[in-house]
Amino acid sequence: MTLISIIIPTFNESETILQILQKVNAQNIDNIDFEIIVVDDGSKDNSIELLEANPGLYTHLLALDVNGGKGAAVISGLRKATGDYVLFQDADLEYDPKDYKKLIEPIIQLDADIVMGSRLVAAPITRVSYFWHRVGNRTITLIFNILNNTTFTDVYSCYLLYRRVLVNVDDLRTRGWEQHAEILTKSVKAGRKFYEVPINYFGRSYEEGKKIRAHHIVSVIWTMFFVRFFHS
Repeated sequence: MTLISIIIPTFNESETILQILQKVNAQNIDNIDFEIIVVDDGSKDNSIELLEANPGLYTHLLALDVNGGKGAAVISGLRKATGDYVLFQDADLEYDPKDYKKLIEPIIQLDADIVMGSRLVAAPITRVSYFWHRVGNRTITLIFNILNNTTFTDVYSCYLLYRRVLVNVDDLRTRGWEQHAEILTKSVKAGRKFYEVPINYFGRSYEEGKKIRAHHIVSVIWTMFFVRFFHS
């Protein structure tokens, strides 16, 4: 059996956290076990109460006293993870766990080190969203590919699945949105076999709770350069 640690950072997602956990638990894939790690990043709503009342939906619940940001929550989850692979899952409903089977297939069939879920490669369903988000995403992806000699189409998809030994959690320096770029860059530097699969995407608007903003692109691009050339 291959064990996959699914890390779910959550902050004030009481409206969706139980739904996403139910969807995760509904996935049944031959020869795959899931270790579900939920990290509550100091939520101010009733997320933690809902989670504590439903312990059957996860393997581990980590409750942080202070909101440290998504990156801090991810690091807490990574320190708890014991899986052969790590997969990130947002606590909202933008990404559908039904796509896990597609993400895991390159691991089973091709011994993949990294599998990215792409919203831009023949995705069956993709919600039309903000134009400048698409421009920013393509810019980040282009720069990443140039720096790392890769051909990814969507490097800032939430669905990053990677072999856990490729990244030492103690070496991670970032705590913000740029952490995704740090983890992916380190994974690519240490790995050999990379794949993409198409995934559905049901993006939220800002009114619906979307958190990432245009200014985050600056720290993301800087992190890609720094980790690629100056940090092992």
